[in-house]
Amino acid sequence: MIFGSVLPVACAYAALLTGPGVERGLIGPGETSRIWDRHLLNSAVVAELVPLGSRLVDVGAGAGLPGLVLAMLLPDSEVILVEPMERRTLFLTECVAKLGLLNVEVRRGRAEDLAGKLCADVVTSRAVAKLNRLAVLAAGLARPGGLVLAIKGASAAREVEEAGAVLRRLGVIGLEIVSVGAGIVIQPTTVVRFRTSSVR
Repeated sequence: MIFGSVLPVACAYAALLTGPGVERGLIGPGETSRIWDRHLLNSAVVAELVPLGSRLVDVGAGAGLPGLVLAMLLPDSEVILVEPMERRTLFLTECVAKLGLLNVEVRRGRAEDLAGKLCADVVTSRAVAKLNRLAVLAAGLARPGGLVLAIKGASAAREVEEAGAVLRRLGVIGLEIVSVGAGIVIQPTTVVRFRTSSVR
């Protein structure tokens, strides 16, 4: 099992998502039956792409996917959840406290406003924005040469193509579409991975 010793924490988080998360409108009621395969495991398999001990910023953290899941699995990493909406940051703060995650900071704000104020080794996102916009947001939060992991679905290749001009202007390097979680999740997770320019 991918969660190993932190499975009880993951179960507690699943209960928060399907209980208060649904009640407060952070998770749709129709998602409760697939909270594990579509959300928790889909996020968890991304952990293998994160270098150990990274300072990680999750953009548009929402209900905490993938940020809280990665924090559980990567206790040596510092995880900063960036989220502009107050009701979501309140939920995230409650989750952090109830799950006992000491490596997580919840930061309320828009990624655009935090550009240059955070310096992440890794920037993650899931269902936040199309790649042409997301790449700009991530570049503002990552250190030079930082790693960006954008969880995407079937639209990944099309988004990469549409974002071509923006990605070239930003000077991103090593761009690739990777699939993680084969044999662990029913549908492997598609991630657009690249590094930001090494110069600012």
